[in-house]
Amino acid sequence: MKIPVGISSCLLGEKVRYDGGHKNDAYINGTLSEYFDFKPFCPEMAIGMGVPRKPIRLVQTDDGIRCIGVKDQTIDVTRQLEACADNQQPQQTDLCGYIFKKDSPSCGMERVKVFINGQPRRTGSGIFAQRTMEHFPYLPIEEEGRLGDPHLRENFIQRVYVLYRWKQLIASGLTLHKLTQFHSQHKLIIMSHHQNDYRSLGKLVATATKDNLTEVADQYLPELMAALKTVATRGNHVNVLQHIQGYLKRALDADDKAELTEVIERYRLGELPLIVPITLLKHHFRKAPDDYISNSYYMTPHPQELKLLNLL
Repeated sequence: MKIPVGISSCLLGEKVRYDGGHKNDAYINGTLSEYFDFKPFCPEMAIGMGVPRKPIRLVQTDDGIRCIGVKDQTIDVTRQLEACADNQQPQQTDLCGYIFKKDSPSCGMERVKVFINGQPRRTGSGIFAQRTMEHFPYLPIEEEGRLGDPHLRENFIQRVYVLYRWKQLIASGLTLHKLTQFHSQHKLIIMSHHQNDYRSLGKLVATATKDNLTEVADQYLPELMAALKTVATRGNHVNVLQHIQGYLKRALDADDKAELTEVIERYRLGELPLIVPITLLKHHFRKAPDDYISNSYYMTPHPQELKLLNLL
């Protein structure tokens, strides 16, 4: 099944821009659409602004940041865009991610121009996007412009898949065993993102009982997604790779151990991408299977066809 992900309509080629154009994104349409079931939405169209329409921008006023017409300042659609996001909330509960249009006064995730005394400062978020992020603070959200960065792209897509698996778990019926298993499958991923959160999430899961299971799960998800939002570092990946290597200490001969150690070191130095030590580890675990490693998502956090680990 494809994963439901919200998206600004213009990024799919829909002609909903203020000037009647679109911002079709080749990577989104050519690659991600194979795995994501995109749910397009344009809040400016939804509030009846039409195409073409007068452009709007964010302006700092005495009443806070408002979304006002560029040429016709009597146009103020701030409240309409906020209400639009509120009305969309029920339709967005099944989403596992959202891709917004960068720089948009309605949909920009961050660094949107806010005009203060006529001077622009990149300090704002689009009105609709900001409200959506408030409704779903744990939802993986990105802008199409930032997806050009391989680390941010992999981070976003990894979070989408983690949230998708969580939603599948909840839909199947939450149990103490399933929560423990889910955490076990994602421990190494969490470790690669944030060492302290890795430890605190482990302690949280350890407190779960049949009586407090729902409360622990409600606390676990936002803390998990917050931890994964931190982009994994090369140093943390090295720690995880060395940790995984430890499970092979009795299975490898001296030459294989030396080769694996060298590959991990070359990755640490930036000479090799992450996919190389992971591929070598997979090779060794095919010969010496380990249930914990086999069940972990660390070495296959998303479809290999996306090739997201090749540039990390």
